[in-house]
Amino acid sequence: MENLFVNISGALRGWFTGMGLPPMAVEAIMALVFLVAILAFVLLNVVYLVYLERKLSAYMQQRLGPNRVGPRGLFQTLLDVLKLFGKEDIIPNAADRWVFRLAAILVMVPAIMAFAVVPFGQGMIAVDLNIGIFYFVAVSSTATIAFLMAGWGSNNKWALLGGMRTVAQMVSYELPMVLSLLGVVMLAGSLRISDIMAAQKTVWFVVLQPVAFLIYLVASTAELNRQPFDLPEGEQELTAGPFTEYSGMRYALFFLAEYTNMIAVSAIAATLFLGGPQGPWLPSWLWFVIKVYVMIGIYMWFRWTFPRIRMDHLLAFNWKFLVPLSLANVLVTGIGLEIYKWFQTIRW
Repeated sequence: MENLFVNISGALRGWFTGMGLPPMAVEAIMALVFLVAILAFVLLNVVYLVYLERKLSAYMQQRLGPNRVGPRGLFQTLLDVLKLFGKEDIIPNAADRWVFRLAAILVMVPAIMAFAVVPFGQGMIAVDLNIGIFYFVAVSSTATIAFLMAGWGSNNKWALLGGMRTVAQMVSYELPMVLSLLGVVMLAGSLRISDIMAAQKTVWFVVLQPVAFLIYLVASTAELNRQPFDLPEGEQELTAGPFTEYSGMRYALFFLAEYTNMIAVSAIAATLFLGGPQGPWLPSWLWFVIKVYVMIGIYMWFRWTFPRIRMDHLLAFNWKFLVPLSLANVLVTGIGLEIYKWFQTIRW
């Protein structure tokens, strides 16, 4: 069971090679196979996560949640997807049509690209870059472009205000999130995901970097635009923010991107702070799924527990508290590493 997916990948690679294809063509086909596998993993999980969040919110609010379609309402999300496929796709007359259309597509691109450096198990990483963490941060930072395009292309003042809020929030909270990851990189001594996983064989970094973990948790929640940081789509103020003018499957793509990003940031948190796919007894890929779902459960708990805060409070909390705290954590980590090296030299 441990090497199930690795063996399938090896068998496919051997089959394509046996067909006499050149090595470059084999690598291109395998990259396409990895992309299809990642898309299947993401889409299947998103379908279940929508159902899970509705059930979890119902439990926290003493309701039943979906309970009509299928056993315990399990097929409700599938029917919702079919309903969205059947809805009319409306584009406002005054909208910038190309920008409006492209925004709904581009919002999914960074979310999918981030999974290229996610280790789904031992030996189950699509591309083990030597700058893996840098790649993840760089790709995720481009997500703001699609939200701004959605707000601008809609030619709607509420959508534009929502897009601008999204940019302000995501750019602001990106700084403490990156600084929280810097402490992990300092401990591991590498930006490569596999090296960071190997450095956690004895102790997880959540034990050595608890402050960084909490900063990452808060900052990533803001990056996901989820409650209590869902100011860009505050319905009391902006109707639905940058998504106001979207309908049907174009709206569903923004919804899909939110859950895809939540899986991505949960996977990175599980990898950098919870030891990645490492664990006893169970297969590594199953450990990875368990840790990712633990992180997703925390994000869902946040959403249905804390109330939305004001925009000025949101930004003030970031610049006046989170950023100084993350800088202090980097400083303390550096001092701790130097003290550790000093003790190591004394011991010898």
